[in-house]
Amino acid sequence: MKFTFSPLSEQALVIETGAIINKESEQAVRKLSSLLETQAPDWLIEFIPAFTTVTVFYDPCQIKQAEAEQELRLLIAQLDEAEPPTPRQIEIPVCYGGEFGPDLSFVAEHNGLTEEEVIEIHTSGVYSVHMIGFAPGFPFIGGMSEKIAAPRRKSPRLRIPERTVGIAGMQTGVYPIETPGGWQLIGRTPLRLFVPEQDIPSLLRAGDEIRFTQIDEAEYREQEAKLDAEHS
Repeated sequence: MKFTFSPLSEQALVIETGAIINKESEQAVRKLSSLLETQAPDWLIEFIPAFTTVTVFYDPCQIKQAEAEQELRLLIAQLDEAEPPTPRQIEIPVCYGGEFGPDLSFVAEHNGLTEEEVIEIHTSGVYSVHMIGFAPGFPFIGGMSEKIAAPRRKSPRLRIPERTVGIAGMQTGVYPIETPGGWQLIGRTPLRLFVPEQDIPSLLRAGDEIRFTQIDEAEYREQEAKLDAEHS
């Protein structure tokens, strides 16, 4: 695999693992991120994994950009022997449709399915978190079946409630905070994905393995109340 380096600023480098999103580039991002975490150089400030890139921020007072790239290439040379970290497995309960998922009917009609079939397909997949971005704690989740893919809305909503589950193209995701957005909304989870009072405020991380499960509204209300009480 060929890695390319691009300067982002006087203190950041973008390392690209591939031109397309696939299993190979995803594994490379995860393995490089693991090495940066376990063998962090003194000059490393932070790193940000994404779909096919890892952005590395460094202290320019400690190291020059060319030297940082050289050291990073030495780290990359270890990737072939490195094992990808074991993904965390996280279950996300979802109450589908109704007021929680006003676009479930659109996704069904767009794909020639019933709403129940959309839910069955969405809950039968095993998904992977590619990256966290757009909003604090927002997971871009890959691995969704093309059978329930749907385009973004032509006119984005100005306010989407936190915890809402959506679909955009071949991806699914969860809005961790109230924000504008153009994804098709199919349900809501009682889980809080962004918990700013915790040391690690994002529930999900790049590389996590996700499964969605269906719950009814009564279960949703019960779990939401319990979880909110725990974080109050």
